[in-house]
Amino acid sequence: MIIQGTRVPLKRWQQAAVAVGSAVGALLDPRRADLIGALGETTGKPAFERVLERMKRSPEGREVLSERPRVVSSQVGHAWDLPENTFGAAYARFMGSRNFSPDDRPPVRFMETDELAYVATRAREVHDFWHTLFGLHTNLIGESALKVIEFHQMYLPMCLMSVLGGTVRFNEKQRKLFFQHYFPWANTAGMKCTDLMCVYYEKHLDEDLEDVRRKWGIIPAPAAP
Repeated sequence: MIIQGTRVPLKRWQQAAVAVGSAVGALLDPRRADLIGALGETTGKPAFERVLERMKRSPEGREVLSERPRVVSSQVGHAWDLPENTFGAAYARFMGSRNFSPDDRPPVRFMETDELAYVATRAREVHDFWHTLFGLHTNLIGESALKVIEFHQMYLPMCLMSVLGGTVRFNEKQRKLFFQHYFPWANTAGMKCTDLMCVYYEKHLDEDLEDVRRKWGIIPAPAAP
C-alpha cells in the first residue's frame, strides 16, 4: 500500500522545476535513482494514466491493482529459496550477484492520486524483474537497452531521455555496439512481448524461467559479438 505521507503535491511550475532539475542531475550522475524517478514522475503522468487504463482492462492487471503487491523483501524473499530453474531463483541470482535489495527503490512522491502513485511504484519495482527476464546487465548499455523496452511498454518520456543521456556517455566502441546490436533488438523485444505492466509477477516466481519467457513473448538479449 502506498503511504499517503510520502506524496508531495506540486503546482505546474513546481513540476517543471523538479523535472528540469532532475533531468540535469540525472545526466550528471546517472546512478541517482531518486532523480531518475522524480523525472519519470513529473513528466510521465499521461503515460501512467494510459498504463492504469490498460491494467484496468486486463484481468491480471485488475488483480494487481486490487491487491497492490509490493516488490519488497517481505513479499518476494521466498524467491531465494526456489528451485534453480525458476523465474524467482533467476531474479534472486540477479539481485544477489549485484548486492541489490528489493527495498532500495526510492518512494514515489509526485503523483496526484493514490492509484497513479501505485502504478508508478509498480513500474519502478518491476524493473529488476524485467532485467531478469530479458537477461540484461546493469551496465550503461544494459540499462539503456532496458529503457528502450520500457519506452515501448509505457511511453514514458523519461525513458527516451535516459537513452539519450546514456548514449552521450558511451565511448565510440560502446555507441557502435549499442546502436548496431542492442538497440534493434530492444525495439523488437519491447514491441513483441506481452503488456508487462499487466503481469502479476509474484504469482509466477515458482514457474520455470524459460516457460514464463515463452508465455510472455520475451526475447532475451543477444550475446555481445
